[in-house]
Amino acid sequence: MTYTARDEWEQHYSKGKGWRRLGEREQHLLAEHVPVPEGGGRALDVGCGTGELAAHLAGMGYTVDAVDFTDSAIARAREEHADVEGVRWLQLDIERDDPAPLHEEGYDLITMRLVYPFVRDRGRIIHGLGERLCEGGALVVITPTVENTPSEQRDIALDEDELTLLGAGWATVKRLDAAGLAFLVLRGPCHRDTRAVEKRPTTGHALTGALAVVTDDGGRVLLGRSRLGMLELPGGKTTGPEDFASAAVRELAEETGLVADPDDAHVVTMLVDDSHGIPRLTAVVRITTWTGTLTTAEADKFDRWEFVDLHSLACVGDVFVPAALAIDSVWPGVIPDLPPVVSYPLAADRPPVPGEPGEAVRLRQVMAQTVMDGGWAPSEPVRDALRTVPRHRFAPEVNLADAYDGGDRAVITRRDETGTAISSVSAAWLQADMIESLRLQPGATVFEAGSGGYNAELLAHAAGPGGRVESVDIDPWVVSRTRAFLTEAGSGRVTASEADAALGAPAHLVPRGGFDGSMITYNCWDIAPTWREQLAEGGRLVLPLEMGGYTRAIAFERRGEVLHARRFTYCGFVRDQGQQARPAPVAPLLDGALALRFDDGPVPRTEGLEEALRGRRHEVATGVTMGATNSYFGSLQLFAATTAPGFCRLAVHQESAEAVTGIAKDRNAPAILCGSSLAYLIHVQTKDSGRREDKEWEWFAYAFGEQGPELAQRLVATVLAWDRHIRAEANDEHADPVLTVHPAGTPDDALPAGDVLDKVNCRMVFQWPGRDMVLPGPVERPVADAVAERV
Repeated sequence: MTYTARDEWEQHYSKGKGWRRLGEREQHLLAEHVPVPEGGGRALDVGCGTGELAAHLAGMGYTVDAVDFTDSAIARAREEHADVEGVRWLQLDIERDDPAPLHEEGYDLITMRLVYPFVRDRGRIIHGLGERLCEGGALVVITPTVENTPSEQRDIALDEDELTLLGAGWATVKRLDAAGLAFLVLRGPCHRDTRAVEKRPTTGHALTGALAVVTDDGGRVLLGRSRLGMLELPGGKTTGPEDFASAAVRELAEETGLVADPDDAHVVTMLVDDSHGIPRLTAVVRITTWTGTLTTAEADKFDRWEFVDLHSLACVGDVFVPAALAIDSVWPGVIPDLPPVVSYPLAADRPPVPGEPGEAVRLRQVMAQTVMDGGWAPSEPVRDALRTVPRHRFAPEVNLADAYDGGDRAVITRRDETGTAISSVSAAWLQADMIESLRLQPGATVFEAGSGGYNAELLAHAAGPGGRVESVDIDPWVVSRTRAFLTEAGSGRVTASEADAALGAPAHLVPRGGFDGSMITYNCWDIAPTWREQLAEGGRLVLPLEMGGYTRAIAFERRGEVLHARRFTYCGFVRDQGQQARPAPVAPLLDGALALRFDDGPVPRTEGLEEALRGRRHEVATGVTMGATNSYFGSLQLFAATTAPGFCRLAVHQESAEAVTGIAKDRNAPAILCGSSLAYLIHVQTKDSGRREDKEWEWFAYAFGEQGPELAQRLVATVLAWDRHIRAEANDEHADPVLTVHPAGTPDDALPAGDVLDKVNCRMVFQWPGRDMVLPGPVERPVADAVAERV
């Protein structure tokens, strides 16, 4: 009898059988080591059987979720403990089912009594349960041991090696005896940092082998815990005239009992490295289809085989170097800090590999609904893309909940040596909003700058079966990763290329007449001429554009040589790494406690400014207030940045500067500079309340220096003009300018009236209401409130 034989377990409980009775010693140990926290606690009893332990935990004072995968067990538990309050009985397979019924807030105690030996993927389940523990919570495993169990019942007990492995990766492990049962209290699921490790030196002159990368129907990878204490992939050396694919299939059967056809085995990469100075050639073989029952066929070499979640591979302990490198070739980034290797990717013709847990399907629908409820995805093609494209397959290093976060959070997938994010999967609402702004028609061809895979697949899905996406990125690692994920989970309608996106798409990929739409997915200080030139007439370019240091995702429509802004959305992205990358000029002040950022101009002379900052601070109230919902105040920042002479931003880097400026550490404020005098805008809370909607803030102009009072009055006038002509015009909604972008070198007399902001490659003209100009038509407004920008 095994855990996977559900029918046998159903019969077991329906015939009146059960578990060994809960002993007094176990009850005493539970009371001593996992008492109910003050104020009450929540417990999860995994494999509850007929419910004796769950009922006891409820009697201790816990609120209990008791789960078992058999209907007959849950039915008996409900009947036998009908008078017990505080227990929720759930029919749930903890290994296979969507854990949606479990509490999202987590548990103070999780118990597994007499069931752990029957769990198939033990490492995965223990890792997942550890993630469900509240801070300070404990996992209690009560299990028979080999030394106290008859040999014919060996399959229900654990030996010392297995008990040691069970406790690996926990901050504390307390082992106690409960009348012959091992009673383990595990706390602090810190897991173990993954290391790529070698075996003992070989005696050969060279090594050649094949490793099989196999996944289950949930997308988890098959790994074996070897007798050497490391995780390995199925595989080994080739024999005779055997090819790599056949060798991987043979080794898979010999080691795990799983059977595959060589036609379903694809050599995807050849890896070349060395083992203790011996050359090693490893073929990475992706097996897409298999049958059979997983077994530990070579018990002298492996303790057991399990399917492991990809996101947990960063904390599973030791992994054999070739296995770690092979996994990285299929899912780049899931295992950190790997040794160097020479990789030769092969253009193997293999189909996308299906497989995802039910939890991913549910979370994807929840994420899509969150985006739709926010108004960010009004069209059915974009909605269907959100519901369909498997976002987690393009961010395998994070768990499903993080991958499908429907809020304002991106998934960081790559950082530079300083820890700065340089590649990510953006927030889903923002991706949807930018795709909607493109207004793609069926069969559209789209250029995407800044690859990653998921956004490109959303674009391809929105463009329909006849559509095409050309995606480029400057980072070869990102491109390699994107190609790997597109092969695993893509539609076949996206091409990823390595190129500096500022140069546009490679010429041979540009369709005749230009792209129907283009999307830039990183912060841009400037607009590359190529983006306009490769865009079809009437086509749309959507990009996160920096103006005065403030970023907006703007949808531009091409009309000849001019780009017309049609839509604005507040946003933030990783920064450009290509030839257009431009660090903002900065003037540090007060030993780095403060800094002035000049995002659209050179650093002027600042002599005497530090002395002014040590003097009296001048303060002027504007009388302009705002409530807790301040999304429209982002237009005040942009208005000041594009209309106020001497504009810059004052940033605070140290707490010592907070008292001087009134600006919180790591925040910045819009400012203007003139000689050794400075003024800036700050919001001060003037009304507090227990209700968020009743709170209120007022804008003040603070200033330092001899000309500070005059500069403060200029800022007050700016705020009043914005309040009177822009905020009122927008009715407290989105207050955006009319914006046109013209090629660099366009003469002043050829520009429309307005405030001009010059970049290297273009001239931007802002036309704000109330500044004595005629507005040529309305700007489209987002269909939902923009995400509030912190000011």
